[in-house]
Amino acid sequence: MEPDGAISLLEQRLKNWRPDLVGTLMFVTHEDRVLLIRKKRGHGAGKINGPGGKLDAGETPAQCAVRETLEETGVTVEGPRLAAIMRFVALDGDDWLGYVFLAGGYAGRPRETVEAVPRWFPIAEIPFDEMWDDDRIWLPRLLAGEVLAGDFLFRGGALLAHRLCSLGHGDAARLLRHDDGRSGGSAGRTGHSDHRGNDRSPGHHR
Repeated sequence: MEPDGAISLLEQRLKNWRPDLVGTLMFVTHEDRVLLIRKKRGHGAGKINGPGGKLDAGETPAQCAVRETLEETGVTVEGPRLAAIMRFVALDGDDWLGYVFLAGGYAGRPRETVEAVPRWFPIAEIPFDEMWDDDRIWLPRLLAGEVLAGDFLFRGGALLAHRLCSLGHGDAARLLRHDDGRSGGSAGRTGHSDHRGNDRSPGHHR
């Protein structure tokens, strides 16, 4: 599919969009390192990513991100900050609404759990080849301090297209106002949008 056609399809799919699943990711940083995990089971098993998972009933995204990080790494996060909202649209599977958090404070020592193997990585050496394909598009910008809203279109595990909107640096209040994922709004209305096609496949979409 040509990039322009994929973007048009993404925009069409996002009209009156509602996610099938809502989940979170957490990226804990310390000095020039970021805490990542290798998933041992469940969705994304074998891949490297930030800790996270699906919201439980009655849970806020921040509560979910803190809980999942503790369950997967043994680390208690302090002061999580919402840094991105992402919509993952699948032509052949579930659509996800993802809340991405950053945190610079934590208590405890990372340890292997039944869910994952945690490891600190230098931010300059993040192993993107072992991660979801879209991570390389937005994670470096997130770790550099940008606040982001993004949409990603998948089919058969291949990332067909994406658009990424920068809302500035540290503007979490604006990001919350921008959170229209449940009502079908567009993530690319304001700020700088990056529209691209992509034919590399991570094996499975999120």
